[in-house]
Amino acid sequence: MSATLTGVGVGPGDPELLTVKAVRVLREADVVFVPVMADRPGADAGRAETTVREHVPADRLRRLPFALDDRGGVTARRAAAWDDAARTVVEAIDAGAESLAFATIGDPNVYSTFGYLAQSVRALRPAVRVATVPGVTAMQELAARSGIPLVEGREPLTLLPATAGLALFADALAGPGTVVVYKGWRRHPELLAELRRQGRLPDAVLGRALGLPGERIGAVDDVAPDLPYLSTLLVPARRAHRGGKL
Repeated sequence: MSATLTGVGVGPGDPELLTVKAVRVLREADVVFVPVMADRPGADAGRAETTVREHVPADRLRRLPFALDDRGGVTARRAAAWDDAARTVVEAIDAGAESLAFATIGDPNVYSTFGYLAQSVRALRPAVRVATVPGVTAMQELAARSGIPLVEGREPLTLLPATAGLALFADALAGPGTVVVYKGWRRHPELLAELRRQGRLPDAVLGRALGLPGERIGAVDDVAPDLPYLSTLLVPARRAHRGGKL
């Protein structure tokens, strides 16, 4: 029987946001992999690992180092990390593991490292079956915690990473729908300036460290020295009255 590698979405940080299926797949897996920052394999548990530990014993988890802090596309360090991680997964398969899980924050099909890992594993072992279990995304959690509907009626929803550049953000803000930005971090001043320019600042909400100690949810402001890489900016569509977009 060929092995199955399943990317499991574990949500933005709150262990209670895992689906029943996610918990089952994690608990039934022969091995559960969790991402960790390359060059810091002995560091404290990351967000995915911390979440999974609420459902799976720590001694069943295995860390896979990734160059999560690299910028500038597919660097040599990033590619090497993907290859090394894939080889570690294949070694587990060769040792007899048939059910392997990779825990990823949010959803495995939304800006996730899992896609790169799966491609790399399949390149080494084409027979490996790849599956995913969806997870709650940071934008859903922020919408729920802030009481702001993501979309209504005919409104579109634009999700983009701040690393894609300010032009895409500006174009999305000028449109008729809700805009969500991930990974604001170093680009926060630019995003803030564009929100002001287009008159969207009063309605915007920012989520810092969702589901973790030190979590902050509130208005967007200039003070962001502690803004984490995984921050979420939500700018709801302009809504004049109830049902106006139906």
